[in-house]
Amino acid sequence: MARTPLYNLHIQLGARMVDFAGWEMPMLYTSIIEEHLHTREVGSIFDVSHMGRIELRGGDAETLLQRVCTRQLGHAEVGQCCYSHICNEQGGILDDVIVSRYDDHWLVVCNAANRDKVLSWLRRHGQAMEVAITDVTKGTLMVAIQGPAAVEKLSGLLPIPFTELKRYHFRTGELIGSPYTMFRTGYTGEDGVELVAPAAIAPLAGNFLASAVSGDHGFKPAGLGARDTLRLEAAMPLYGRELHERVDPLSAGQSWCVDLEKDFIGADALRSIAKAGPDQRLVGLELQGRRIARQHAPVLDGHRPVGQVTSGTFSPTLERSIAMAYVHAPAAEPGRTLTVELAGRRAGAVIIGLPFYKRKNA
Repeated sequence: MARTPLYNLHIQLGARMVDFAGWEMPMLYTSIIEEHLHTREVGSIFDVSHMGRIELRGGDAETLLQRVCTRQLGHAEVGQCCYSHICNEQGGILDDVIVSRYDDHWLVVCNAANRDKVLSWLRRHGQAMEVAITDVTKGTLMVAIQGPAAVEKLSGLLPIPFTELKRYHFRTGELIGSPYTMFRTGYTGEDGVELVAPAAIAPLAGNFLASAVSGDHGFKPAGLGARDTLRLEAAMPLYGRELHERVDPLSAGQSWCVDLEKDFIGADALRSIAKAGPDQRLVGLELQGRRIARQHAPVLDGHRPVGQVTSGTFSPTLERSIAMAYVHAPAAEPGRTLTVELAGRRAGAVIIGLPFYKRKNA
């Protein structure tokens, strides 16, 4: 099992470690609810070094990315990040990625479980192109600092000018002789940044993060458990739940990251789906009571099955049971009352707009 460069810090902070996509990762430090609420109220630090990081260099790097990504990347400026999907020929989602344009290369951040698949896909379709594809995941570390006070507090700790950085943009620089990239991105629904730096500075980074969570700065460490409940409140899809190869971006409600005017792998299939309309749609559900809807729980309209839950939790912020589910398109209208099968019992559920939670001043 792989370990991130910050593994020793997690042990020092008392994390409960679990196997996640072949990586030994912190599930929690104190409790999921406590870490979740602290992120919403102040700010938390997440180790996300398990995420795949792939560099593309060469004259055909942009051509290859335009070929495999659903998003129009040709208009991206140096210093800009673009969320996109990578699809197969049938329009099924191979992964959702963030693509960033540097002055001399591109960086693709993908899901940990899909790193080998994305690497293979890029190399396969870039085989005849002038492009060098390098997996830099294990040679770097990646940390997310998220929360309403995260940027302000972090700016007092690091001599990096990022407070004016726009959302989905990044800045590069050098700190104590080591290069870094600071992204204004995240996966919690809160403001914040994500930092990528060489794995060799892990001892220094670990000391800095340890002091950040032990002092009066207000930061606390958070694990994968809180990361999941936070992203669900913000209706951010998770690969393996809302996104997978049997679903397309249009059904997932992410047509905004698909440019059907350009040619890319899966474009013809997606054009057909767009013309006919998706058979199913991803919706938000608010359930009666406090019981949690688990993945694959059936969704019914009366006695008729109309869908399936993808993710569910009892929202620590909203204090109610929420879920996302794929529902047959004719039954997917907001305000419609459905039921969810929960271990042999049924709970009423109402389709509501997404996201469930939206930060102030977003």
